[in-house]
Amino acid sequence: MINSGIEHVTYGALPAIRVTAPDGAQAIITLFGAHLLSWTTPEGKERLFLSECSPMDGSAAIRGGVPVIFPQFSTRGDGQRHGLARLSSWRLGEHGADAEGVQVEFELTQADVPGQLAAGWPHDFALRLRFALRGNALQMRFNVRNTGQSSFDFASALHTYYAAGDFLKSALHGLEPGPIAFGPPLDNIYAAPQELELHTAVSKLLLQQQGFSEWVVWNPGAENAARLTDMADHEWREFVCIEPARVDQKELKAGAEWTGLHTITAIP
Repeated sequence: MINSGIEHVTYGALPAIRVTAPDGAQAIITLFGAHLLSWTTPEGKERLFLSECSPMDGSAAIRGGVPVIFPQFSTRGDGQRHGLARLSSWRLGEHGADAEGVQVEFELTQADVPGQLAAGWPHDFALRLRFALRGNALQMRFNVRNTGQSSFDFASALHTYYAAGDFLKSALHGLEPGPIAFGPPLDNIYAAPQELELHTAVSKLLLQQQGFSEWVVWNPGAENAARLTDMADHEWREFVCIEPARVDQKELKAGAEWTGLHTITAIP
């Protein structure tokens, strides 16, 4: 192992980790939510969108980057919207580097969850989220383990906001309905092929998943964006969300675990 390239930094008012690969690729992840805020490929190009209006003090969920959705997707359940993981402080786990890249892992258990959120979902669990940088690729490995004595149901997603340059000049290829050219507001759920291609005004990206059952495609459009306090009115044109997900809660038996992988590769 060589120098891991792990640096403790502060982003806004939040403690964060900056990860630097030997080839210069970088990622910044806050301990609040294990939230990926920034991913730049080796040439220094930012691949993610982060709203200029998002609070960075832990008072609310972060708008942009990659929020971690667990154990509920949106309002598909009677618990906290989009779950507790993005509103809890995670712990830094194993990390290291080799000649090919760098990886860092974050951990969360029921004991780490704030009291009110924990009371709303009283199950024993252990989450691990590993980020690995390899050249033009970023892989996120999300592992859920049931550490309790009884089953629980959960949903999950890695709610990725891609920097699009111009949403209206973007297109998504690989879904069963055929290519999507973006224009009107979107909030659609599609059965998940393992691979998609996102073409935007600023980049071409290969999106791959394993373990998830759907892709969710979202952009609020101008009218809905104007209602969001954590997004500037003009920002809806700067991103598109395409997230690997299992939107419906499914059973995880005591002692069992589930893993979902999401790999993003920048195509030259």
